[in-house]
Amino acid sequence: MNASPLQLNPTPRTLRHSMFTVALFICTAAALVLSGCGQFNPRSATGFRLPDGDAAAGKQAFVDLRCYTCHKIDGVTEKFEGTGAANILLGGETTRVRNYGELVTSIINPSHRIAPRYPRDPTALGGESLMEIAALNNVMTVQQLVDLVAFLQASYRVVPPDVTPYSYRYPY
Repeated sequence: MNASPLQLNPTPRTLRHSMFTVALFICTAAALVLSGCGQFNPRSATGFRLPDGDAAAGKQAFVDLRCYTCHKIDGVTEKFEGTGAANILLGGETTRVRNYGELVTSIINPSHRIAPRYPRDPTALGGESLMEIAALNNVMTVQQLVDLVAFLQASYRVVPPDVTPYSYRYPY
């Protein structure tokens, strides 16, 4: 038998080195696994979901809450034409789906993201801030909120983006 002495009877130093390597590997693997867990962000909406709403009731809430003051949706706001200062279009064809969290945030905190077409002077209507008129958190019920989100989600139609084919090939 031609076996190496290290294979049959490892020295204590070799054992310590092997154990250190294994321990280092286990600690590194554990650190990588745990780094992906528990991403704690107190402002995160992960896991937050309101109950499903009724789109028909959401359409009525859109009218009752006078959302047409700043927004328009095809098939809903035609009878209110000319009543709004901004007329930001909602719904219709889009290449990007508005998710639940984005819609809830846009309703309860309209200043979070302001549309480019929104007037830069928010005091354009009788010296009163339009954003304050739109912030209906004091009068809107939770049921109206979930119904409004259901209505808005149903008003978007996702279409594939236009792809422009190149008429020439890049040189390699």
